[in-house]
Amino acid sequence: MSQVKATPQVGEMAPDFELLNDEGKPVKLSDFRGKKVVLYFYPADFTSGCELQACNFRDNYARLQAKNAIVLGVSPDDVESHRKFREALNLPFHLLVDKDAALIKNWNLWTTRTNPDGSTRTGVSRSHFIIDENGKILDVQAPVKASESVPLALEKLGA
Repeated sequence: MSQVKATPQVGEMAPDFELLNDEGKPVKLSDFRGKKVVLYFYPADFTSGCELQACNFRDNYARLQAKNAIVLGVSPDDVESHRKFREALNLPFHLLVDKDAALIKNWNLWTTRTNPDGSTRTGVSRSHFIIDENGKILDVQAPVKASESVPLALEKLGA
């Protein structure tokens, strides 16, 4: 039985990982040392809340870059879906593939929700983490509303 991990917290080092990006290339979190990283987790490509969140990051990308920050999005979608989503929305940042949700589960972001009709469903808890240039977590928003993610990230970065 695998142990459920705790969500990384402010002040902790962000656990390193390696995932494929929307171009099928391996990416490690540690590849971005020297820059701040806004790492956001979202349920699925081509859904309304996820499009809103991605477009907000796109529309504010210059402000984030001005604070030495890059953005990485993570969901269980595959390389092809991420590529199409990134192209359709003209995103200036990469999306990472967590097909088996291993990273999502390791960061304790796989949750069960109860729908209004009483049924339940499992999926990604929309969230974001701001990681400093040395890999230390500066801010955790878990969960976060799609519309609030970018304003909260910009506020934390002083942008």
